Amino acid sequence: MKSVEFLTEKGVDIAKALEIFGDIETYNQTLGDFKSALEEKIPKLEELKNAHDMANYAIVVHSMKSDAKYFGFFNFAEVAYQHEMASKEGNVTFVEEDFNNLITKAKKVLGIVIEYLGSDDGASEEPKVEHLDAKPEPSNEDLKITQPTIIVADDSNIVRNFVNSSFKDVYNVLSTEDGQYTIDVLNANIGNKNIKCLLLDLNMPRKSGFDVLEFMNAHSLFDMVPVSIITGEASKEGIDKAFKYPVVDMLQKPFTGEDVKNLVNKTIESSDWI
Repeated sequence: MKSVEFLTEKGVDIAKALEIFGDIETYNQTLGDFKSALEEKIPKLEELKNAHDMANYAIVVHSMKSDAKYFGFFNFAEVAYQHEMASKEGNVTFVEEDFNNLITKAKKVLGIVIEYLGSDDGASEEPKVEHLDAKPEPSNEDLKITQPTIIVADDSNIVRNFVNSSFKDVYNVLSTEDGQYTIDVLNANIGNKNIKCLLLDLNMPRKSGFDVLEFMNAHSLFDMVPVSIITGEASKEGIDKAFKYPVVDMLQKPFTGEDVKNLVNKTIESSDWI
């Protein structure tokens, strides 16, 4: 692994990143997850672009943007943000014309990370996080929660690992990577007092966070499962829409480990469900 000066020389805002991760050791340990995610998202974006699937393109590039901010790659994050906005507006022309620019910058970031990490990519094994997407058709029994659990619904493995590392010694942390699995989990555990809170992203594949909120509203689950939003959604419209539901609070990405701890504690303490 190279020294941290290598990253600063490449324009990475390490000082900003360490406000989130706290120390360079935690940053280094998590950087491998960013690398793996970026390697998966680059070909996925091309597939979605070629299919003119702007809805899912926006979700993937949004996640790419948020992760880049966590690790101090702000120039790349800005280009990803432009693609996120264009795809949300259905601007296929911009996406196609600027796609090579986006991918070139993504590969440049990937190259910097690979060179910095060297042979040790630092990828986390996520030992206690359950990846429900590995079960294509889970039954209700598969999804039963049997111990005090925080559910983290976010398509970013960076965020899921972040919450897991903060709470693994206190609660089981169960991760869901899309809105549909989140709904499946909630549906299988109606009335289950082991769910202590749900941290919910708004932009996810298959079903969005708003779909999850609507499911909870339709099944009167807010009194049983306190919910707070963790999101990179910056639009006033999106924020106002989320707060039409009885969510406890909202945390904008990127955020620090201390921010997450405060949010989880506040969310759990808000519940009268004993």
